[in-house]
Amino acid sequence: MSLPTEVATFGGLDISWDRRVLRPRAWTTAHSYWAVALSTRSPAGPLLELCCGAGQIGLLAAVLTGRSLVQVDWDPVATEYARRNAAAAGITSEVRTATMTDALEPDERFGVIILDAPVVPSARLEEHPHDPVGSIDGGIDGTDLLVLGIGVALRHLDPSGHLVAQAAASEQVELVESLVAGLGNWESAWALLEVRDYGPEGFLIDIGGRMPVGQSGLE
Repeated sequence: MSLPTEVATFGGLDISWDRRVLRPRAWTTAHSYWAVALSTRSPAGPLLELCCGAGQIGLLAAVLTGRSLVQVDWDPVATEYARRNAAAAGITSEVRTATMTDALEPDERFGVIILDAPVVPSARLEEHPHDPVGSIDGGIDGTDLLVLGIGVALRHLDPSGHLVAQAAASEQVELVESLVAGLGNWESAWALLEVRDYGPEGFLIDIGGRMPVGQSGLE
């Protein structure tokens, strides 16, 4: 059943959506702007947005960088809005309706990846009655899809690129830090470079390219 289309202003873009997908949240323009800043020292090529929803975060970053865009979401309603919003913004976006694990070819690499996975713990879904469950349910501690998304993203991130992801709580950030620290091998490792706190809304996390083992990415 379709619902009335609404329009939200997001960093100067008009984003169409309805209540079957996650409402565009104004604070997440910070996600776009940080991706834009990091793109200036990342390899050329398209941006990748995982869990794109209606597409606003990746679209704003694409508008500001002039890069093309690949967007992924499992929900066909969300990807239809992402396509519509890309066309309205004049952005070249390849929108794929698929799970994160099925959406990308093994050899695809991106210099900048945006991840906005569902991060609300299942027991707290009732605190968000106006949001669609499939867009916010992150499992027991809210990290099921966050961890999955980071794993997918790092398989497709250029070694000198950046992944910018969202988290909902400091405990989730700590888990991501432990996860990233455990991904090193004898010659190199991914590094959690910076965390930005946008409380009470959430956190943004920059996971950078490969660094020699023993060097910390935290300033």
